[in-house]
Amino acid sequence: MNQANHVVATSTIPAVRPDSDAVRARLQGSRRRMNMIALTASLGAMGFGLFWLAWILWTTVSLGVGGLSLDLFTQMTPAPNTEGGGLANAIFGSFVLVGVATLVGTPLGILAGIYLAEYGKKSPLASFIRFINDILLSAPSIVIGLFVYALVVTRMGHFSGWAGVCSLALLQIPIVVRTTENMLNLVPNALREAAVALGTPKWKMVMSITVKSSYAGIVTGVLLAVARIAGETAPLLFTALSNQFWSADLNKPMANLPVTIFRFAMSPFTEWQQLAWAGVFLITIGVLALNIIARMLFKK
Repeated sequence: MNQANHVVATSTIPAVRPDSDAVRARLQGSRRRMNMIALTASLGAMGFGLFWLAWILWTTVSLGVGGLSLDLFTQMTPAPNTEGGGLANAIFGSFVLVGVATLVGTPLGILAGIYLAEYGKKSPLASFIRFINDILLSAPSIVIGLFVYALVVTRMGHFSGWAGVCSLALLQIPIVVRTTENMLNLVPNALREAAVALGTPKWKMVMSITVKSSYAGIVTGVLLAVARIAGETAPLLFTALSNQFWSADLNKPMANLPVTIFRFAMSPFTEWQQLAWAGVFLITIGVLALNIIARMLFKK
């Protein structure tokens, strides 16, 4: 009886329910305001970054185009406070250093990426390699330059192009390793299983299916790595240094654009400063072209 009275008593209490339409309207209004705030902040951050990027590009183009001439590509770096001269030896030296570093670092990076994605996977050795690779990816370039200086330059007793190649290759390898592993991990496992089911050896399956399917992504990673090392100055200051003359001997100091730009930009001579801006323009255009090519390949 008491229980029935309690049920009746509680049932007679009017249920207080919030107006669902009003609550929904308030929630929608709050979400719109938050969305507007987030969108405004995102657009503001993008505009802030694009402003400085446009300013840098405009300064580089406006000051660098004036130094472009035939002499820039045909004459050696000039002596202090002299008219004329160019950057032929520095341009050639940069091509040699970056090219040899790419030839050394690319195969090592691709093979390491293949091991991590196809063979090592979650093994302790693979985890250790990934850890070291992450450290190298985040290491400042000047630390790599000092390491190569202590390991190579001090033992050889002089600066050399080979030391510069070692420093640039150490900067390039981690990028190629990470890109190769990521691209191979995107290949569906069904392709691997189908190849193994048909009796294909694993090495042939890796080379004919997974690597071939990831070719565009791997090439994109290599191009991005080349763009990364093309403008590095700090490692070359401690390794290849520079040379005022034309030299193709990697056993001796070798001229290169980054160090030449650094020296000329810090000098009080107007002619050197003009050549420095021309060199900055060349590096900027080269890196921009490599990034565009990499994006096009990745999109394909």
